[in-house]
Parts: sequence; structure tokens; C-alpha cells
Amino acid sequence: MKWFATVLLCLAWAGAAAESGPLVIRITQGVEGALPIAIVPFEWTGAPMAEDISQIIANDLTRSGRFKPMPRTDLPARPADFAQVNFKDWRTVGMDNLVVGRISAAGDGAYNVEFRLLDVFTGTQLAGFKIPAQNANLRLTAHQISDIIYKTLLNVPGAFSTRIAYVTVNRHDAKNSTYRLQIADADGYDAKTILESKQPLLSPAWSPEGSRLAYVSFEERNSAVYVQDVRSGQRQKVVSGAGINSAPAFSPDGRRLAVTRSHDGNPDIYVVDIASGQQTRVTTSEAIDTEASWAPDGSAIAFTSDRSGGPQIYRVAPSGGEARRVTFNLGDYNARASYSPDGRQLVMVNGGGGYRIMLFDLKAGTGRRLTDSNLDESPSFAPNGSMIIYATMAGRSTELAAVSVDGSIKQRLALQQGAVREPAWGPFRQ
Repeated sequence: MKWFATVLLCLAWAGAAAESGPLVIRITQGVEGALPIAIVPFEWTGAPMAEDISQIIANDLTRSGRFKPMPRTDLPARPADFAQVNFKDWRTVGMDNLVVGRISAAGDGAYNVEFRLLDVFTGTQLAGFKIPAQNANLRLTAHQISDIIYKTLLNVPGAFSTRIAYVTVNRHDAKNSTYRLQIADADGYDAKTILESKQPLLSPAWSPEGSRLAYVSFEERNSAVYVQDVRSGQRQKVVSGAGINSAPAFSPDGRRLAVTRSHDGNPDIYVVDIASGQQTRVTTSEAIDTEASWAPDGSAIAFTSDRSGGPQIYRVAPSGGEARRVTFNLGDYNARASYSPDGRQLVMVNGGGGYRIMLFDLKAGTGRRLTDSNLDESPSFAPNGSMIIYATMAGRSTELAAVSVDGSIKQRLALQQGAVREPAWGPFRQ
């Protein structure tokens, strides 16, 4: 049980942290041959806007590691629509693609944001939309445009308009701390506190439609699993009672949670109907079974168990039955697995000379380490399957990081103050 005790110790937030601030994203490794693209400042006449949409788009594409936007100071011209573009100028400076646009007032604080994505070499338009916006959602509009550009040029859905959830702690003294469950845009901006508590908050998990979060709270001096509506704040206590109640994971239909419970003895996996509270025991091992993750099609649950002597990944049907080991020949420590959106891979924490993020191919049965840090934890896939967010040690504190599934792109999402843990990448917005 040594590994499980270590997990609990990490989750207890041993170590000081200051109050969190906005996330700052640093690209620590990008892909060679990133696509050159120019994002021209969108035309707008009027008082300065609350957000610089074209700069947000450029920042999104830059942090993806797949694009290399031209600096504004180097732009040879600033067209606002197709008719104003001299494609020869942009070919001369080596641009593959060009984004132009304008913003117009629509009354009562509303705007229309119009943009065009152009192919410089063919002189044609690849995409173009007019999107209504308000001051309050200008950043979201910019992220949606980034998603369209990413999908059009790479044929992969963009995830810039998604959100992340994470937990922060402000330690006042040895006995008093403030814990916050927060959500932010995928670029770290617009952080909001969903819940604040004097007791630990752990294991946030998004519902499939992105409107709810499940998490663990110790506010009643023992762990309990809650489900909370992100917008209204209304919440429901789903699992509580003696022993461990932890590690919630939503089913693909959003109606059930897989959780870890120990009220009958050792920790086992249970499936709980959120509406009725009815519980089904899935595993009955004398070992520790925890950290459940649903397959995207709902056919299986992956989980961590030490029934073979050390933590390894197993799979079982949601209704229970025989659990089969998944990880072999990958060392003595494999834990905290999550399914990729297509269900073909698992991301997990792999031990041995440190704890690092590993991508595991379910069909081939092979794994590949994506990180080289000493202590990485809590990996979570982006909904488009292209990136993985996780927590990592940085000096004497912790911060968020992200790595592409091929390992070619790496980012650090550092808080300006303090530490951040337990990241969970949300689904596409509906």
C-alpha cells in the first residue's frame, strides 16, 4: 500500500502555496517547420475594445506549436478584407496563409466579428465567417476563430475555446489553508473560482457536456463526492459516508459516476447513478482499486490496482466481472490512466527513475514516455486528442504543463504566484 499512501500524501497538499493568479503560458518546445501565418489586426473604428481579438488568435496559434505567426511590426500591409489584399506582397515575405477581418458595432454593446482565412499562394479564401459577440465573450469569439483556422489548415478540431479545471491552495499558516476549485479558458485567462473551502478539494472531473464538475471535498472532515453546476453553482452530494470516497469520473452519457469507495473494506470501484444514488460495486479485489476512467464508448472502465504487487492499469466492464491487466513490461509503477477521445490510447503516470507521463497504445500494448521531469502527475487529454495537460514540479512548487501526443510540443502554464494541481481538460463547448 506504499504507493497509495504516497498518492494520498500528494493530494493532502503538503507544502506552501500562495494565492493563484492568471496563468502564463511558455512554449518550451515547438515543432520544426511550424506553418508561417500572418494575423492582421482587425479593422475597428471606435473606442478601444476590451480585447485584442487578432492578438488572441495569434497567441492561440503560437502556443499550439504548429504555427508561427508573423510579428505585427513586420506586416507589409494591414488589409481588412479580400479585395484589399495584394497576395504578391505576402508571398514575398514567405507567408503561407493570411487572416484578415473587421469588427462592426451591432448596437447595445454588441458586435459583429468578420474574418477571412486566405491561402497566399493560390490567392483564394479557405474560410470566412461573421460571428456575433458581446464585450463579455470577445475572448471566446477569438478562440472560436482560432479553432476554425486550426481545423481548416490541419484537419483537426481546435481546442482553443475549451476550458480547464484545476485546484489551488493558499496556505496561511501550518493549520489554516484556503482551497479553490477554479476553471479558466484553455489559455489560462478568465479564471473563475467555482468553490472555495478551508478543507481540501481534489480530483475535478468534467461532465461530457461541460456544464458540471465532479470533485472531492473534505468540508465535513471526511471525503465526499459532489457534482456542481458550473454556471449556477448548485451542487449535489452524490457519495459520502465512512471510509474513502474519491476519484470521480463521469460516464460518457453523463448520468453516472465511477468512484472509489472503501466503506466495505479495501478501496474498490463503484458506479453511482447521479439522479437516484443507486450504487453498483464493480470490483471486489482485496487490493486497492482506484482512479477509474471510462472508455469513450462506455464499454469499459480503466483503473489503477496493486493486485499484482504494484500499481498497474486494469480494465473491467462497468457492470463488473473479471478485470484484466492492461500494462505489462512497463516497469513497476503505472497509475492514473485516462482514455484518449478516440479510445485507442491511455495516458498515465509511469514510474521508474521519476514519475513521468506515458502514452500507451491499447492495441499494440506498448508505451512511450512523453516527459522527462522527475515528478509529473494527473494527465488529462484535450478533447481533440492532440495535447495532454498535467501537473509537474517546478523548483519547490508545482505548475501545469502540456505536451503533444507525439512529444514534439511542450508548454509550461505557470501561475504568477503559488502552485496549481489536479488539472482536468474540459470537453468541446456545446
